Amino acid sequence: MPVFKLQSNKRIDNQKDWMKDATTFISETLSKPEKFIMVHVEENHNMMFAGSMEPMAYVELKSISLPEDKTREFSAAVCDFVEKTTGIPKSRIYIEFANAQRHMFGYNGATFER
Repeated sequence: MPVFKLQSNKRIDNQKDWMKDATTFISETLSKPEKFIMVHVEENHNMMFAGSMEPMAYVELKSISLPEDKTREFSAAVCDFVEKTTGIPKSRIYIEFANAQRHMFGYNGATFER
């Protein structure tokens, strides 16, 4: 059930294609099926980072069973992906990782609790 959310003060070109690419990227990075991946983009926000309105992004990556010992690796991969696909420099990207508990995430009238 990964959720990949990007907020930026920059317009994301070809947003539908970007979201498809992001879905594939998250699926491969987290080894999760694409059918459960949600991608959410919020663009053209008034955002400031380090006193500058230069292009920037705030990313949230939430997933059940997100391996906390791999967040450094995920950070590098996410920054590379966002920089490559949007032109936003890695130094202007913050990422929040969240490991969701199965019983705290609902889908299709149930939760992911086994």
